[in-house]
Amino acid sequence: QVQLVESGGGLVQAGGSLRLSCAASGSIFSTMGWYRQAPGKQREFVATITRRGAGAYAESVEGRATISRDNAENTVTLTMSNLKPEDTAVYFCKAISLRSDEYWGQGTQVTVSS
Repeated sequence: QVQLVESGGGLVQAGGSLRLSCAASGSIFSTMGWYRQAPGKQREFVATITRRGAGAYAESVEGRATISRDNAENTVTLTMSNLKPEDTAVYFCKAISLRSDEYWGQGTQVTVSS
């Protein structure tokens, strides 16, 4: 059974930084990444990373975010700096198995205060 467990959310002041981690189990994953959903908005892409370590970022976080993963531990980490109130959202971990099945975590709340 596949499980994704996120950690690291919370309340952060604008200009601060955060580190989100996602521990995955139950499969081997090709692409892993992070998405977010702000109140009243659709879920949106934040960053992804392939098994080989190639990262991709949304324009809104480019230059402020770094995504990394540990294939041996099946973890993916998102580090963001210079946080803005508009970064406030529930952040979801997503993992795609080698069979292309998609899995989501339960989400972790990030609130950036101005």
